[in-house]
Amino acid sequence: MTSLPHNRYCDEIAHQIGLLRAVVTSGADLSATVPTCPDWSLEQLVRHTGGALRWVELTVRTRAEEEVPEEQVPGFTGPEGEGDAAALDAWLAETGGMIVGTLREAGPDAKVWGWAGVLNAGFWARRMTHEITIHRADATLAAGLPYEVSPDIAADAIDEWLEIVEWAQRTLPDDPARELCRPGSSIHLHATDSTPELNAEWSIDLDQDVVAWRRGHEKATVALRGPLTAVLLAFYRRLPLDSPELEVLGERELLEFWLERARFG
Repeated sequence: MTSLPHNRYCDEIAHQIGLLRAVVTSGADLSATVPTCPDWSLEQLVRHTGGALRWVELTVRTRAEEEVPEEQVPGFTGPEGEGDAAALDAWLAETGGMIVGTLREAGPDAKVWGWAGVLNAGFWARRMTHEITIHRADATLAAGLPYEVSPDIAADAIDEWLEIVEWAQRTLPDDPARELCRPGSSIHLHATDSTPELNAEWSIDLDQDVVAWRRGHEKATVALRGPLTAVLLAFYRRLPLDSPELEVLGERELLEFWLERARFG
């Protein structure tokens, strides 16, 4: 599946960091538990996200040929002390400038280590776009704030997630994704606000050891329908299937089977 242009990802990373900073400075309780990541507080979530961006920035800037240890990343854990929204915001701002500048300078084809067999900076631009897009959803849920995402980014996030599931099935022998095989079964994702240009529908076949998927409208064992943002969040296990904006048609148990196992690491 064709991904978005490299500069589109760079622009979106900058945009998402700005939106995450707005959550941090909104007056939200930084010690609040994140409902979708209950092991983390809002501040821990933000530090995790910023640390990941700094780790990728160093990986790309140095054209690393192997995984970089976290302890080698300057500023990885964020500012000293806890509960200081201004310091956290300043750290995120600096982080954003670093990662976006490094990715733009590198371009999509610069050779660099990657964990999914895609050894270029373009992989990291796309991966970090969706990393921060989904974690910003986590942050807004913790802060009680609304969440929106551009349709092209939401659709590409679903594409990338399906590609990651494929990679995990092929590569990680102990990953729960290896269990995603059910002969004669299929899943359909249908964004009710899709346009012909976007084509935000997906068909996923579970017939073989590795899932096969494609964009388009097809009948399936179970279908998940709703606005694209809601479908995205449900597919990433950030929104319950019982949410009023969603509709599940067919064998709901199959969709639950997928959501329980479609993960990696």
